[in-house]
Amino acid sequence: KEISDETDRETGRSKQISSVPIHLSIYSPYVVNLTLIDLPGLTKVAVEGQPDSIVADIENMVRSFIEKPNCIILAISPANQDLATSDAIKISREVDPKGERTFGVLTKIDLMDKGTDAVDILEGKSYRLQYPWIGVVNRSQADINKNVDMIAARRREREYFANTPEYKHLAHRMGSEHLAKMLSKHLESVIKSRIPGIQSLINKSIAELEAELSRLGKPIAADAGGKLYMIMEICRIFDQNFKEHLDGVRSGGDKVYNVFDNQLPAALKRLQFDKQLSMENVRKLITEADGYQPHLIAPEQGYRRLIESSLVSIRGPAEAAVDAVHSILKDLVHKAVSETAELKQYPTLRVEVGNAAVDSLDRMKEESKKATLKLVDMECSYLTVDFFRKLPQDIEKGGNPTHSIFDRYNDSYLRRIGSTVLSYVNMVCATLRNSIPKSIVYCQVREAKRSLLDHFFTELGTKEPKQLGSLLDEDPAVMERRTALAKRLELYRSAQADIDAVAWSK
Repeated sequence: KEISDETDRETGRSKQISSVPIHLSIYSPYVVNLTLIDLPGLTKVAVEGQPDSIVADIENMVRSFIEKPNCIILAISPANQDLATSDAIKISREVDPKGERTFGVLTKIDLMDKGTDAVDILEGKSYRLQYPWIGVVNRSQADINKNVDMIAARRREREYFANTPEYKHLAHRMGSEHLAKMLSKHLESVIKSRIPGIQSLINKSIAELEAELSRLGKPIAADAGGKLYMIMEICRIFDQNFKEHLDGVRSGGDKVYNVFDNQLPAALKRLQFDKQLSMENVRKLITEADGYQPHLIAPEQGYRRLIESSLVSIRGPAEAAVDAVHSILKDLVHKAVSETAELKQYPTLRVEVGNAAVDSLDRMKEESKKATLKLVDMECSYLTVDFFRKLPQDIEKGGNPTHSIFDRYNDSYLRRIGSTVLSYVNMVCATLRNSIPKSIVYCQVREAKRSLLDHFFTELGTKEPKQLGSLLDEDPAVMERRTALAKRLELYRSAQADIDAVAWSK
């Protein structure tokens, strides 16, 4: 009745058919563990209420199932009709010409005309199949109306074959119970023969499911501690990816070295000290530094002003190097974020981690800029005395301190001062070329590796459980997909265990 009611709901109480399957689960110790597909009987003509295409529709539906290579075909034919006209045998032969998966089932044996029997068919004399024919005696419509149960029906079936002289010698392989045993045995033999292929298919499916589950990420923890642990673990993976870029495991870290080896030296070379140390500027600064009392031997204050005004221009390349490394580190943060699959799972956390990392880099940049510019300022504030101690010696060897003040401001004298200052500035540039990278690495690169997310972790510890949950804002569709995949994976693993058990029992 349940099947009839479901059919009426689908087809609207008409005599039409529907390809929508009706799933009915039967649990009993007396049934075989098989999926039985009850297909509509093949018909020759359309009756009232059916479309003209009903004949082809039914045949196409039947074929769509029995053409599947793993399907066992029960070719059911009534014993009181000519077997040569059996549509079930005809279509079964078409889709299974070798008969490897076709079982012939003969019904209505008890309704045959007197004087006739189905012995020749059941013994395979009139029409042979690869597997022996099996005769069954089902409940009549009157039995169904009287609610005769299946246990009684099976008992009457056994008695019929055992007590009917024509079928007594075949009784041991007749009846619905024997049919069930044969199908179960056949299924087991088919499974065993196809175990390698089935195992391969199951293993492949499990691997695909595990890979997709891995891509989707772990499910969100329910408690606050679990959520915090998940966030920390994801941040650890991101931090490791970032470090791998810097350490050369991944690409990008070499760009920092390029700043030190190419960009910084090139920027220092482009500094136009020649303009700063032109004769006009040297004369101007020397004269201003002397004030109303001209220098006696060497214009020390003039030297200091010339050197300081030249060294100040090094601040530009130093700041540019800091900014260049900062830009590279930001790019590596963005790369690490995009490469951390776990962050793709949680958009809010991805944004928060990226912003926190960039904020840390900004703070490190400011500290690095202060430290790096201090190096330049230190060179300006205290000159290397040994470099200039040779100047009085030069005067003693060839200079004449009795020259007039005005002779000391001639072009040759000013040119020598400019040359001396340029030599000193170049020496300082060489020193800073080595010390600026050390400062940048110490303040930016090293700190980024050590404490990129420390500030984020500090804030994380103060968040409420609800705030932690808001960071793990996974797409509901992803959650549903993961749950479905997990259930499928569980079924496949259960099937894998069952198949392995069958394989070992061979």
